[in-house]
Amino acid sequence: MTAVPYLALIASVLALLLAYYFAKVVLRADQGTDLMREIGAAIREGAMAFLRREYKWVSVFVAAMFVLLLIVPIDGRPAASFAYLMGAVLSSVAGFIGMHIATAANTRTANAAREGAAKALPLAFKGGAVMGFSVAGLALLGISINYLLWVKWLGVDQAFQVVAAFGLGASSIALFARIGGGIYTKAADVGGDLVGKVEAGIPEDDPRNPATIADAVGDNVGDVAGMGADLFESYAGSIVAPVVLASLLVPVFMEGDSLAADFGDAEALLMYPILIGALGMIASIVGALFVRGREGRSLSAQLHAGQYVAMALTVVFSIVGTLVLFRGSPTIGNYVLGAPIFLALTIIVGLLGGWAIGFTSEYFTSEHYRPVKGIAQQSETGPATVAIEGIAQGKLSTLPAVVLVVTMIGLSYWFGGVAFGATGDVIGLYGVALAAIGMLSVTGVIVAVDAYGPIADNAGGIAEMAELPPEVRGVTDSLDSLGNTTAAVAKGFAVGSAAVTALALFKSFSLTAGRSVPDGQASMLDSGGAIILNINDTAVTIGLFLGAMTPFIFAALTMSSVGRAAQAMIVEVRRQFAEIPGLREGEPGVKPDSRRCVDISTQAALREMLLPGGLAVVLPLVIGFIDVNALGGFLAGAVVTGFLIAIYMANSGGAWDNAKKYIEAGAHGGKGTDAHAAAVVGDTIGDPFKDTSGPAMNILIKVMTIVSLVFVPAFL
Repeated sequence: MTAVPYLALIASVLALLLAYYFAKVVLRADQGTDLMREIGAAIREGAMAFLRREYKWVSVFVAAMFVLLLIVPIDGRPAASFAYLMGAVLSSVAGFIGMHIATAANTRTANAAREGAAKALPLAFKGGAVMGFSVAGLALLGISINYLLWVKWLGVDQAFQVVAAFGLGASSIALFARIGGGIYTKAADVGGDLVGKVEAGIPEDDPRNPATIADAVGDNVGDVAGMGADLFESYAGSIVAPVVLASLLVPVFMEGDSLAADFGDAEALLMYPILIGALGMIASIVGALFVRGREGRSLSAQLHAGQYVAMALTVVFSIVGTLVLFRGSPTIGNYVLGAPIFLALTIIVGLLGGWAIGFTSEYFTSEHYRPVKGIAQQSETGPATVAIEGIAQGKLSTLPAVVLVVTMIGLSYWFGGVAFGATGDVIGLYGVALAAIGMLSVTGVIVAVDAYGPIADNAGGIAEMAELPPEVRGVTDSLDSLGNTTAAVAKGFAVGSAAVTALALFKSFSLTAGRSVPDGQASMLDSGGAIILNINDTAVTIGLFLGAMTPFIFAALTMSSVGRAAQAMIVEVRRQFAEIPGLREGEPGVKPDSRRCVDISTQAALREMLLPGGLAVVLPLVIGFIDVNALGGFLAGAVVTGFLIAIYMANSGGAWDNAKKYIEAGAHGGKGTDAHAAAVVGDTIGDPFKDTSGPAMNILIKVMTIVSLVFVPAFL
């Protein structure tokens, strides 16, 4: 049993070694012509410069939180401060590594596309896999080290609250990286598209457009670094949540006995989430090796092969690992874990639930299905009907997502109870927390497939700017279209896990709050020792309304930020077309001032990310210090509406984007038609939906929940 954290360490090191190997493969590939190298260098320079500036700004916030954790009376300080710092640093390192290799993969994928999709697809995947396995490897490494350091080696007080602080550190980086990267990329994308494609009538990624380089930089900072930080936080949170919950449930199993240094058989419950993380990592490594380019085979089937292999292996490994860890039906307090196979079933339910949510996202965002084709059809009557249909399909997509999440929660709750031969909130919610790990157990492959998308997108832009033959752009367009769908699938995994993880963190919050209730106020607690949140309590009702409102305000702030930044970009692109002679006409030797556009996006993103990012941390702190019951209601309202808005916005945006690409491929008259212009407008509306506000929503609900969990002793 004690070998589990060491197995996780080995699995994380193997993941990092695979990332190193893939990085070497990418860097050995040919970059193409001198012009391609020049364009790639400009994109890489802009992306890395932004990331360094963003990290400098975020480091101020991280330093402030580090000090706050030192001085506020919370469980596990000062160890919690250092665990928090470790989470923030490892998340930043993962983003930096992934960004460096992704920007290197852009030109190499474009050059490989000259030989066909079979050559370009695996190269783009390997570029994305560096981010994927850096994220998953460093996250599992950090969790394993924290568990060994605080729980096993040092035995600090409230060690599991310290482990939770690691998740808070990861969340801090993810929040600002997602918001800042999303604002950057969409300012450039919206500004460049509206002036370039709609007003000037020039192709997407045309080298005459001053915003083209900034758009390519944005794909990397938003959809690679931002997404990587997002999934780092999601993956870490999915493991931390059940570990912390189990630590709070063990005293309940023992009927009030405090958690001793020697956990006995109960230690298996604490290590089980880490075991699943390690087994899923090994399965992901094997799966990643199955992605190979082959002529004549579906691009989608080839790209998803690794994910399906990883999922199948995770199912087998989870069953075997569960039976080995819990062999002999261990007794945990007054409970006997007589049917441990049902704990494995919670993992499988989560894994299949994540895949199913991803599939529904693919259905609503892929050009192969009715929703996107319906939006494209509406383009024949103008941008208004395109916008209406996209909004409708996005809202409709919440129905299957909610049904799947509710089903997953119900099944995992029941399986958790059956495993112990009991029913009830205390036992069942451990099963629910495990389902979140199942959803993200193959994070390495999920992130790899997601990060593949912006690499393919940038490869297309480089092919256009380097004036490569049209057939090369045709190859990159096919890769890019698939990337839009895979991105929607990954967002489905992330937001689905957010809802389930937040539920586990919420239960941990209520148990921790119950543990801190003053003597003589036992009426505030339920039979499991958790604080009671009564809907008839006025404070709880007020909190519900405030929490339900917060995701709407957050979405409004981030979308307005994109709008303001895009407006500045539009003004600059128009100015350059008007003031630089021969630029719009494409006269030889005339080049746009791309650096100015990069600087506009950079300054706007850094400035605009502060308010919505700060909101996620400040609001639960303010409400918690006023009334903990109100904070409980606040979290409940925010989780529900945040989940729905995230699904709606991500799927609407993805559907608008692929409807535009569907038309550009020749449907409804193709490029240059009124239908195409209408679809471009829909796509620009969807840009902040799918790449800024929507993806940041799942981080929002988890940040607020984990902040509440870490600081609840100070509130009381």
